[in-house]
Amino acid sequence: MDRINRILNHPLFQNCTEQIAGLEESRIFCGHDMSHLLDVARLAYIFTLEEGLGIDRERIYAAALLHDIGRHIQYLEGTPHQEAGLPLAKEILADCGFSAEESREISEAIGRHRDKTAAAEKNLSGVLYRADKMSRSCFSCAAEKECDWSREKKNLALKY
Repeated sequence: MDRINRILNHPLFQNCTEQIAGLEESRIFCGHDMSHLLDVARLAYIFTLEEGLGIDRERIYAAALLHDIGRHIQYLEGTPHQEAGLPLAKEILADCGFSAEESREISEAIGRHRDKTAAAEKNLSGVLYRADKMSRSCFSCAAEKECDWSREKKNLALKY
């Protein structure tokens, strides 16, 4: 997990996560903090193990840590965060020793983590999509009633 720790310590990653934290300081809905990122990583890894997909753990953690990296740009400029985050993620991945092929796969998963068609896929894009959606604890959220997620989409019972 050496490269994952490099991501965590990368100045661009730290700068982006600090900006996101500042912009979400008064947000009542789900945040995009380290707890969320690690929940996504761990769920995606569980899915990979349970489904026998053999996806490398560092690829899973890299995708999970970077999937919301463009959130502050979305808040400030309106660009969807899955698009805004791609150049940032690619720079961080290159600096942290990920190969071009690894970066391509991770970037694809980041770019598709809000794409419903990825949900059924048995690859990094699929496990990242499913983990991101399942990571939310709607059953214990104080803002659940105000949330615009449909009742069907909300996690109202613990599954993992």
